[in-house]
Amino acid sequence: MIWIYRILFLPLLLLLTPYYVWRMRRRGGYAEGFWHRFGEVPPLPAKTPGIRRIWLQAVSVGEMLAIAPLLEAFHQEGRTEVYLTTTTSTGYKLAKEKYASLAAGIGYFPLDFWGFSGRAWRRVQPDLCILMEGERWPEHVHQAHGRGVPVISVNARLSDRSYKRSMRLRALIRPLSRGFTRVLCASKRDEQRFKSLGFVPAQLLTTGNLKLDVDIPLLAEAEKTSLRREIGLPTPSAGAGQADGLVLLGSSTWPGEEVALLTALKSARERGLTVSLLLVPRHAERREELRGLLEKSGLTYHFRSAGKAVGVVDVAVGDTTGELRKFTQLADVVFVGKSLAPHDGGQTPVEAAVLGKPVLHGPRMTNFRDIIRTLTEAGAVRRVETHSELITAAVELLQDVAQREKLSAAAREWTAVNRGATERTLAVIRAQLASDRL
Repeated sequence: MIWIYRILFLPLLLLLTPYYVWRMRRRGGYAEGFWHRFGEVPPLPAKTPGIRRIWLQAVSVGEMLAIAPLLEAFHQEGRTEVYLTTTTSTGYKLAKEKYASLAAGIGYFPLDFWGFSGRAWRRVQPDLCILMEGERWPEHVHQAHGRGVPVISVNARLSDRSYKRSMRLRALIRPLSRGFTRVLCASKRDEQRFKSLGFVPAQLLTTGNLKLDVDIPLLAEAEKTSLRREIGLPTPSAGAGQADGLVLLGSSTWPGEEVALLTALKSARERGLTVSLLLVPRHAERREELRGLLEKSGLTYHFRSAGKAVGVVDVAVGDTTGELRKFTQLADVVFVGKSLAPHDGGQTPVEAAVLGKPVLHGPRMTNFRDIIRTLTEAGAVRRVETHSELITAAVELLQDVAQREKLSAAAREWTAVNRGATERTLAVIRAQLASDRL
């Protein structure tokens, strides 16, 4: 089967190249490390006897943030070194900023073609390969299998879309499954789905979702005040214990959702509420599109990427990378994006829940189905079906302190109950590193 994949890969790559070039130019930031994608690995130190080298692939920002406890544990234990790769420019930037001292090297994941992947493998020479979440690259896994290198899929999950697509390709998936040593599933639902694709029970273990173990550095009140001032939100009045006015956050929003949130802002103000809107678009390169929308709204605004705000605005736009966790700490109500039609999949609600924020989400949270189910059962989130319902619910929550406090308390309780995935995952990795197979 690998030869069919290899034969088809190049024609498909050539066919899709114009799209990916356009997307890379639109998003920017891909020039640095560009040749990593063709197997040109950045300089790595010579391997040290007794130190195992792990190649860890995390596709983008969310996965990069989730692996922090793993990297910190590897670093503290001192028996491994990590070559960390990612796929997106935002993931690469975050890795360089956050993990430079925890990784032996940081690069882009190579294109999954025979020559490119083989070249990278010869240069990295890992003893263990770890793939985060949905990363299941046939050539990469085949290279590991041919070298006798164990492959562990961590936080493994199958979204509804991925599962349906994979079920249609089960004949191709089964040979790929043999290349995985262990598949550590994010939920029991995911484990059952992997079984139906042909993964054997001995490979599978539900360890839980690493993203539920997220450890978010909390801002001090002075830091919150400073951040508010920098992005144009109201700051505490003299002698006041909290900022003047509420903050509605659009977390990782997609087109159309910002319109509803702007309407919610205006509706809340019409009811006498002192409210500001903080928009954090999923893709920062949409800033010009948002600028046009804000101009038409008649509201004042400030983009974080433009530097410090010169005064208070109606709408602050967090169009920077890696700051959503900080922005969420300023919010009184959070709407999780990519969850209203026509979009599907949803963005993560975990950080907002961990921080104890009242969360609103749409019906299309298919990428986080199990997380949303447990949050709903805990009474920690509120679902809205349409843009109109989002407007109504947002205004209601902004008006009702008791409702907000109830959702917040439930979210904190849910967080406490669902921790532990990191240690369970590390236990499997440590056992594999200690086994005779390495």
